[in-house]
Amino acid sequence: MKTHSRRSFLKASALSGGGLMLSIVGFSSFKAIDTKKEAPLPAGWNELNGFVKITADNVIKIMSPNPEGGQGVKTSMPMIVAEELDVDFSKIIIEQADLDTKHFTRQFIGGSQAIHLSWQPLRMAGATARQMLREAAAQQWHVPVDEISTESGVLYHKNSGKSANYGDMATAAAQIPVPKEVKLKNIQDFKIIGKSQGNVDLAKIVTGKPLFGIDTQVKGMQIAMIVHPPAFGLKFKSIQNEVAVSKIKGIKAVFPIRIFNDDYEKTFFDTTTFNEVVAIVGNSTWEVMQAKKALEVTWQSIESYTQNRNMLGRKIVEKIPAGLEDTTEHKAKLAERMSQSATVRRKDGDVETAFKNAAKVIERTFNAPFLAHNCMEPMNFFAHVTDEKAELSGPLQKPEFTEQALSARLGMPLEKIDIKMTRLGGGFGRRSYAHWLLEAALISQKVKAPVKLLYTREDDMTAGIYRSTYSAYFRAALDADNNLIAFHVKAGGTPESPLYPNRFPAGAVDNYLAEDFTIDSNITVGSYRAPRSNFMAAAEQSFLDEVAEVAGKDPIDFRLALLNRAKEKPVGKNNEYEPERFAKVLELVKEKANWESIKMNKKLGFSAYFCHDSYAAHILDLEVKDGMPIVNKVWCAIDCGIVINPDAAKNMAEGGIVDALGAAMYGKMTFTKGVPDANNFHNYRMIRHNEAPKQIEVHFVKNTLEPSGMGEPAYPPVYAALANALYKATGKRFYNQPFSENL
Repeated sequence: MKTHSRRSFLKASALSGGGLMLSIVGFSSFKAIDTKKEAPLPAGWNELNGFVKITADNVIKIMSPNPEGGQGVKTSMPMIVAEELDVDFSKIIIEQADLDTKHFTRQFIGGSQAIHLSWQPLRMAGATARQMLREAAAQQWHVPVDEISTESGVLYHKNSGKSANYGDMATAAAQIPVPKEVKLKNIQDFKIIGKSQGNVDLAKIVTGKPLFGIDTQVKGMQIAMIVHPPAFGLKFKSIQNEVAVSKIKGIKAVFPIRIFNDDYEKTFFDTTTFNEVVAIVGNSTWEVMQAKKALEVTWQSIESYTQNRNMLGRKIVEKIPAGLEDTTEHKAKLAERMSQSATVRRKDGDVETAFKNAAKVIERTFNAPFLAHNCMEPMNFFAHVTDEKAELSGPLQKPEFTEQALSARLGMPLEKIDIKMTRLGGGFGRRSYAHWLLEAALISQKVKAPVKLLYTREDDMTAGIYRSTYSAYFRAALDADNNLIAFHVKAGGTPESPLYPNRFPAGAVDNYLAEDFTIDSNITVGSYRAPRSNFMAAAEQSFLDEVAEVAGKDPIDFRLALLNRAKEKPVGKNNEYEPERFAKVLELVKEKANWESIKMNKKLGFSAYFCHDSYAAHILDLEVKDGMPIVNKVWCAIDCGIVINPDAAKNMAEGGIVDALGAAMYGKMTFTKGVPDANNFHNYRMIRHNEAPKQIEVHFVKNTLEPSGMGEPAYPPVYAALANALYKATGKRFYNQPFSENL
């Protein structure tokens, strides 16, 4: 048994009319409250929260604290609480918690950190609730608490034969001081964690019940849309026919709104492309869309400027250049900067001498375009802002940070803002930057009515936020025995660098150099599934495959030898990965795919990568017919620590694999004089059902380590696995994305 000391993420109280409620609230102290005296209950919850509610008539409800965007946390987070609470998971009620910044922090999804950060707090929530129920039973039955056991929501005293369900003791348990220490289950005793549970929203999803923000319907609600500049590098100047458009049937108002004030210091997630847009408000979506087509707006060129940013405590000055940018210009600048000096981020050994004395030197450059997120559900949000309060509802990933920005913009204290989180119809980083929530709130404030703001697909695809365009140059040196003796990577991007200087093969090569650069741009970028890793894995793992071939070595064995070197005699002290764990996913996928037996007869591509504290490796089997690849099978091995919900984890891996195949093959956003060249699915190619792999086989490394990321780690290695398989099938290496343009 593990023993944990008292931590500040629990709060106990009796429900009105009797019962127990537990909530995770922070990290400093526990507090017990009798809500018979403190009714009503709080309306919302916040990050690292796991609420347990038990009524006197034995209704057990667990609140899921983090936004649900398809990654399954609304099922897996309550599973963790239920495990330690010792209840029958099939008999509990699970609800999505709202945002409550008054009591909670870090209530968001991103970086595959939801389970990783919540593992211990959620276990403690369930274990503490169970302990308080045991103590209540012990007092009522006048027996030592150590003699009280539990099973499936029932308390037992075996010596006397007494038993009671949790509801019988819930009210009394709320009066018990929260224990300073509680025992957590031994991992081998888990009954819920590690066993597949069905998605708690599945029935509502398949029957079309309202779950998503776009489903919101409120009496008296008006529909709002926005018009933004047609090109990056332009800004709002004036509306030419405001009066005429306002007279169109069903239209209530037409006006410009300014999202952030000029003196506001933007934080990490306050990214927005166009700070001033035109709002159109009306009775129906159709009427507003017709008015939008009729609206005539004059735009003007921006001037170069700088803005101060507070990036989660790191202060930066962001440079935004003027001008209408072109993809041709982007490529030329990246190539020019690649030939110039860059900022050294890591250097081990004597790289220059190693390359000078090398028997063989391999040099390659990889490039990737801007990418759009294209969430299935377009951006939307409901807002009703009055002088007294602001009520909002919709899909977003970082509600706490967005609420802080909204508070500053409206001049309204946080306690007067209520944000309800709906299920996300796709997130992938795009919904981290919720400027559209601010737009909805400002529109509602202006028209003094509840509104639902809707983006069309064209609005979303042409207003950012994108994945940066990247370039990476790799150089490897081999000695006369074909051993890797030096490795050099120089990476850059517009406007973000993709480099992770302390990841593999750093630590496995005596002479190692990593450097990077950035190029300023007025095209707005932000988090994209597996930020930066999605490109670096593609470039690095494609390059390592080519190096292994030049060295005359099996691509998996080549990497395993490097990982063994990093384990036995690591170079440097800042290596992010654990080589032994990394090697195990390579060995597992090699075994499951029967690599040694099939590699000579099939067109196989291999790739592996570490990110978000997890390790993933893929083997991809394909063939090319009529010039296009057909993926027959993908074998996937992942080490993400303890797997909470196996079926859900497999679903995330499968979804990541399909998503990455589509982006690698077809994903591309280009620009002509600041105008995005794609604005909907007719000219932004997405993967189709018949292009998905015929079979995906997912395997997990079995261990008892704390869970780590799962939503993103399977995604980055796919690009290179595809590129390496395409090489086997076509004899051609793929250095530029999307690959379809090079077939």
